[in-house]
Amino acid sequence: MSQESTVPGEVVETAEIPEPGAVTIVVPTFNESANVRQLLRRITEAVPARLPCEVVFVDDSTDDTPEVIEKAAQDCPFPVTVLHREEPVGGLGGAVVEGLKAATSDWIVVMDGDCQHPPSLVPDLVATGERANAGLVVASRYIEGGSRAGLAGSYRVFVSRGATWLTKALFPRRLHGISDPMSGFFAIRRGAVTAEVLQPLGYKILLELAVRSRPRTVTEVPFVFQDRFAGQSKSTAQEGFRFLRHLAGLRAASPVARMIGFGLIGLTGFVPNLAGLWALTAAGMHYVPAEILANQLGVAWNFWLIEHLLFRERRRHRRWCDRAGRFALLANADLVLRIPLIALFVHQFHLGVLSATALALVTTFVLRFAATEALVYLPRRTGEKPVRDGRTARRAM
Repeated sequence: MSQESTVPGEVVETAEIPEPGAVTIVVPTFNESANVRQLLRRITEAVPARLPCEVVFVDDSTDDTPEVIEKAAQDCPFPVTVLHREEPVGGLGGAVVEGLKAATSDWIVVMDGDCQHPPSLVPDLVATGERANAGLVVASRYIEGGSRAGLAGSYRVFVSRGATWLTKALFPRRLHGISDPMSGFFAIRRGAVTAEVLQPLGYKILLELAVRSRPRTVTEVPFVFQDRFAGQSKSTAQEGFRFLRHLAGLRAASPVARMIGFGLIGLTGFVPNLAGLWALTAAGMHYVPAEILANQLGVAWNFWLIEHLLFRERRRHRRWCDRAGRFALLANADLVLRIPLIALFVHQFHLGVLSATALALVTTFVLRFAATEALVYLPRRTGEKPVRDGRTARRAM
């Protein structure tokens, strides 16, 4: 408490304005041994004098990055921790979640390990959050004063802008007020996020945070995206595919969206189903056994897409063979219902085999969706042990 005199001879006590708490800087790394020493040097020059800090590296590297960090940390005036994951579950986003769990400070700043995010902005992110009483502060390249100058080449600029447009179009309410949802540089209050609810996939963890557990108050500060200090970008076509899968999973979080997605996937299942039916009937097979065999192609196709696009976060509730068996059983039980319908449409309404099959698939759609969600992907009852996914325990250094 501080003392302030308001009347001559009288001293009263007034509450001090609390200073911002310390900050934990979480840095996910994958083979960044050429960058981490420079990153720690820049953090040392920019942060500790203005704000107490600690740095937590969550490392998925296959090179000597952990050893380089350990040596460089000896010259740092702040604590440095390395959490090395033997299995990179969830990619870069999963690494950030591990860092959120390990953080001990009031504020957590997430930044990349390639020196494209300037550590000099860390105190400003925290100060802005304190002034605005915000739970999330995003460093944005797309507001006045910001720049994406460090994006190498027009192709990466095009991909970045396209991904930003797509995410904002899919989540207009959740991303309202966030101009750069693809940013990997942001500050969040530790009390504003529950790490256990996050289901990251790939490197866009800010999108995951904003959609699943967005804090009420969000603000932004501009930043200039800088050139990579060393090495090459980790952005690949595979990461792009994981990003699209992540978008689909986030968008399918609501029941209505899941039903729409289930229907769209079912529509794509017409292709292998009808192609197989055409090939078998053209070869002279009767349409009933042909329906049974062709249906298995549609079942396999739909199961793969549903697993990866609709119910990715629910797969941990049952083993793969259990899910596949239940899904196939439901799909073929549905076929038992569909065959009489197809026969009815063929013999009573004189439809062609392909038309009758398509109409029967549409007729049983709602029943298939409800049964799939309830019997294949709903969480197990309380008291049942969850299926472990074989993740390797983290090793702290």
